[in-house]
Amino acid sequence: MKHSLLMTYGVILFVMMIWGVNAVMLKVLVEHFPTISMTSLRIMLAGIVVMIIIFLARHIRHLTAYEWKYTLLGALFGVVGHHFFLAEGLVHTGASNAVLILALLPVTTSILAVWFLHDQLTKWRILGIGLAFFGVFFIQSGSGMLVIDKGEMYIFIAMLLQAISFVYIKLATKTLDSKQMTGYMLVIGSFGLLMISFVFEPKGIQQMSGAPMWVYGVFAISAIIATAIGHFLFNAAIEQIGAGQTAIFNNFVPFFGLISSAIFLDEQIFWYQGVGFLFIVIGVLFGTGYIEHMWYSKERREYRKRAS
Repeated sequence: MKHSLLMTYGVILFVMMIWGVNAVMLKVLVEHFPTISMTSLRIMLAGIVVMIIIFLARHIRHLTAYEWKYTLLGALFGVVGHHFFLAEGLVHTGASNAVLILALLPVTTSILAVWFLHDQLTKWRILGIGLAFFGVFFIQSGSGMLVIDKGEMYIFIAMLLQAISFVYIKLATKTLDSKQMTGYMLVIGSFGLLMISFVFEPKGIQQMSGAPMWVYGVFAISAIIATAIGHFLFNAAIEQIGAGQTAIFNNFVPFFGLISSAIFLDEQIFWYQGVGFLFIVIGVLFGTGYIEHMWYSKERREYRKRAS
């Protein structure tokens, strides 16, 4: 049992690492390819891989009108909107800045869950939300730029759109398998991005050729390993340990993103980014209700022990 749990934790940690490194891979890709065209093909490849896995595992079934509604909304916000602004943002800002802004995702999702899913907003969650956003403010003030630039604004919008998509995903997966929804969202969203690329980058697909071979390797790893297999492993692991424990693991994504951006892109990591990151991590743990849940779970266990 303990060995199985350690394996699950190892799988999640691997996924967090590859997702952190993926920000660096995306930065490389947007520097070599037309942004939207590359993104549409990358997501399409990921979607095809996911659908093949689902088909082989016999997890495909017909969707209801309710499930189609939220799957399409999830694809619009979580694939088309999120990946469009993420790729465009990385053109104008560094990978290290991007991963720190994306670290606000769990807290932002928590806020939206209060509005749309009627989750309870406690004083501890309010404290965590404040700490997380203060962390981003601290990073901006430490850099001497209190005004968010174009790239950082795009990354923030990408993060917000993904958080909105998580609300729709949660509604759909009450009845729909998350793996099937992920596959459908990626395929549908990739076609949406492809249509957008025809408008903004009429010759984008033709310009995808001519890059060094190692860049195409980065493209394949980002699409197949990080996006397709990463989501599959993540969903499988969450079924083992529950969604509540994912908050602490999500904090490893910006950590690995910062380290990999320094190693592979020679981006300088400043002290105020580290301090801001700590505020964001603490804020995420409180803002998502993780600390509160652990505290009350401990109290309940002690109460049962005294009662028995």
